[in-house]
Amino acid sequence: MDTNTDALSRLRAARGFVLDMDGTLVLGDNRNKGLQPLPGALELVSYLNERGTPPVILTNGTTRTPQEYAATLREIGFAVQDDWVVTPSSVAADYLAARRFRRVMVLGGEGVSRPLETRGLTIVRPRESREADAIFVGWYRDFTMDDIEAAVHAVWGGAKLFVASMSLFFATAHGKALGTSRVISAAISSVTQARPKVLGKPSLEALRSASKRLGVPVADIAVVGDDPALEVPMAHRGGSLAIAVGTGVGGHADYETLPAERRPHLSVSGVDELLALFRSA
Repeated sequence: MDTNTDALSRLRAARGFVLDMDGTLVLGDNRNKGLQPLPGALELVSYLNERGTPPVILTNGTTRTPQEYAATLREIGFAVQDDWVVTPSSVAADYLAARRFRRVMVLGGEGVSRPLETRGLTIVRPRESREADAIFVGWYRDFTMDDIEAAVHAVWGGAKLFVASMSLFFATAHGKALGTSRVISAAISSVTQARPKVLGKPSLEALRSASKRLGVPVADIAVVGDDPALEVPMAHRGGSLAIAVGTGVGGHADYETLPAERRPHLSVSGVDELLALFRSA
């Protein structure tokens, strides 16, 4: 455990909590199935709820809708509500609608497209049309060259490129699994030179979406996650408390190599140790 007095004071005063899912609360397989709680995860979520600060669970996953993720978490014992879960598609739905994009080419399944449809955006499938105002890339292991080609033509036609995540990996019970949205967007960018805008973690858009859901300013939020490239830098960008766990992609040594200003404010072995910090207060 790596802590300091100021960070502990901020933790105990935090008014809102943003928790990562894979590698922090649960581990599953490389297709995001078969989720199992990590030690202390069920108890931490229950504790925060009893404390009057129910968390937002902010995942970069888009294999399911937020409601489906919440239902899956309830099935394995988490006391969560549907609106506690935020995905990059949730963020994208608000972001794109607010900027008056209308037709969005979606590279991904229902977990990617349904939150956008719910916000009134028109979904364009790449095998149906090459015309769109925006492209949004999520989890999509079944993509083909036809999908890539349609997206390339859409960019050439003026569509803006957005992506759920540019992470290389996400944590599973079997180790690191390759993220698909980075692979797909890299292919599109290579041909078009378009730079994809990330709407999942570690973007400020994702943190602000979670903050809005919590009704708490970002400076009063504690962000907990396992990936040195995601949760910790996102927290620093927003001025939130950054808490790292060692149960997923990154370990203590990974954070030690970062400049001091980019390291987590608190580093714990897992959420069980984080819960112990709360209980010792």
